[in-house]
Amino acid sequence: MSAIVLYYVLDPMCSWCWGFQPEFSALGLQLPADTRIRYVMGGLASDSDDAMDPQTRSYVQGAWDAVEARTGAHFNRDFWSHCAPRRSTYPACRAVIAAGKQAEHGAEKMIEAIQHAYYRDARNPSDNSTLIALAVELGLDEAHFAQLLNAPETETTLQADLALRRELGVSGFPSLVLEQNGQRTLLLSGYGKTGDILKRLEAALTTHKHPHA
Repeated sequence: MSAIVLYYVLDPMCSWCWGFQPEFSALGLQLPADTRIRYVMGGLASDSDDAMDPQTRSYVQGAWDAVEARTGAHFNRDFWSHCAPRRSTYPACRAVIAAGKQAEHGAEKMIEAIQHAYYRDARNPSDNSTLIALAVELGLDEAHFAQLLNAPETETTLQADLALRRELGVSGFPSLVLEQNGQRTLLLSGYGKTGDILKRLEAALTTHKHPHA
């Protein structure tokens, strides 16, 4: 049987991805043994040095409220007074890619670090200084990470991820796409519960084993 690939399309600064994290962690413990998780950076908001305008602030704050109400995820709203918010998540996406290039499991550790920094500790992952500090906290080499963060090859990988997101037909985060025997199945688009995802996974794997049944 061919290996199973589970594409997890996300943005480390997506509030619904933060709310989904406990479900995804539980899912990871119940996946078939030969499953490979492939993190795909979705790129929620491109590079910007502009302060977040009031309308965008209101939209993001409303999303936090909605995620908290549905998932129970905690948000530290000190962020809005302690930081200078920008609608820019590409730097955080590059940080995940850079950490993945530097260390085994670096990508998933950086995703977790960014989410905790942003939502729990009111730090701004739109800032390179925050991302470099997180890399140091993860035990990565500071100079190497800082070089990788804005290196051309990291940007190339981000653009490849964005192209893969489009190829997978994903428009929202979090999303999960299963691939086996050349077949892809969308398991999740938006927030979902582990049990429901596992049922869809099981059904998809059965179909993939017997595609002509």
